[in-house]
Amino acid sequence: MSEKEISAENKQQKTSEGLTIDKKTVVSILCVLTAVLVFVGILTQIVPGGEYQIDAEGSIIEGTYQEITDYKLPIWKIIASPVLAFTTDNATTGLGIIAILILVGGTFLILDRIDVLKYIMASIVRKFRDKRFLLIAVMVFAGMFLSSTAGILEESLTLVPIAVAVSLAMGWDSFTGLGMSLVSVAFGFTAATFNPFNVITVQKLADLDVFSGLWLRLLIFIAVYVSLTGFLIFYAKKIEKNPKKSAAYESDKLIREKYSMEKCMPVLEKSSVAKATKVFVICLGFVLLGVVASFVLSIAGNKIGNETMSSIGSIASLAAMAVFFPVGGLLAGKASGLEWKKVWKTFGEGVMTILPVLPLIVFILAISYILDAGRIMHTLLFYINNLMSGISPYAAILLMFLFISVLEFFIGSGTAKAFLIVPLMSMLCDLLCVTRQSMVITFCMADGFTNLLYPTSGIMILAIGMVGVSYKKWLRWSWKLFALEGAIAVAFMLLAVAINYN
Repeated sequence: MSEKEISAENKQQKTSEGLTIDKKTVVSILCVLTAVLVFVGILTQIVPGGEYQIDAEGSIIEGTYQEITDYKLPIWKIIASPVLAFTTDNATTGLGIIAILILVGGTFLILDRIDVLKYIMASIVRKFRDKRFLLIAVMVFAGMFLSSTAGILEESLTLVPIAVAVSLAMGWDSFTGLGMSLVSVAFGFTAATFNPFNVITVQKLADLDVFSGLWLRLLIFIAVYVSLTGFLIFYAKKIEKNPKKSAAYESDKLIREKYSMEKCMPVLEKSSVAKATKVFVICLGFVLLGVVASFVLSIAGNKIGNETMSSIGSIASLAAMAVFFPVGGLLAGKASGLEWKKVWKTFGEGVMTILPVLPLIVFILAISYILDAGRIMHTLLFYINNLMSGISPYAAILLMFLFISVLEFFIGSGTAKAFLIVPLMSMLCDLLCVTRQSMVITFCMADGFTNLLYPTSGIMILAIGMVGVSYKKWLRWSWKLFALEGAIAVAFMLLAVAINYN
């Protein structure tokens, strides 16, 4: 390699930063999370503690609520919550997310340095250059389908950088890329058909036949898919006409220059990059097999009542990503011609790029710790239960939707929310003449798009941090979409009550 080529390679590596996390975005989100932490801390001091009795399966027993009058969460525990959060069961989940982030950060810098990201992006752009908006339709369907059926969510983080790069190369912006990746996956939960982590879990807790009521959930999937795709295409056309209308115009400049068509298309002629990309794609195939295995094991385990099989299924997709995604990056680096020492060094540098977002995960865990240690969640549930007593079925279904949407702020896990509230809500449905099947779709729709609404959503915070979009800008762009999906949810819930959906 000539001195000129070495100089060019060094210059390229300096501008290839993998997942470059915008520091201002991290600081602004950290400020929001600090405010949330203070808010929930205050709640523990003014809302009385209380608890329901829990059965052997972890579900609430109706009529067993008791207020706790002699307990308040000590102030020092609120202050120390970022540390104390790692002494709870949630610490395992938090550490798992941190580990995944570290692996993703290291892998993406390797892929960036050896031009695999540019190769993938250029291949997609070349294929869809004359069918631009078909690309949006295909990517939205793929994301929604995988989450609606197999329940992937955290795995979508790996799609965000590629989707954003493709979006910018097409003349759109980061928000369009986020819509094609993160949003489509999250909305797949809203339109869940037989997602094992919300539909099947909720149906089992509500004592309904698994997979029953599928016809209406399919209609919801179609409605959400059409509305999301239409929204993104309309927005993309607007940005094509005037890129400066994008709230992410300034932050997109560097990424747009890096992944310009002029710079990316020549990469398709490099045999070493093609070989490295092939190796990485093969490893991605094993990740996809993990997703399939997760779906099959979760479904089978739930169907036959095998908790071990269900537990393995719940982690299979993340485990496959944690293993094969970084392995794919490392092998691709070697296949491109890099020495192992250089591959591992690059991986280490990539890990350093992701470190600024780790405090965000810690604060989200701290908020969960305060709510749990403050023992106020059952009290809030008790108040809602009393509020809904004796109202009409139509008002009841809307209040359920509102309640689950608010609860999402405090408890992001759909499965955790299901075990907490579904047994009680099922009994409430019987009293209020609302079918339990209607409650299932209400739960899914409220749990779905609100995954991206609150600053306590780790997946949303990390995704927008990857592309340098602040939480304020995110809300400015997404509120119309949330309003649209909320209207669709309300329409289907009222329809379910009207037809006695069962």
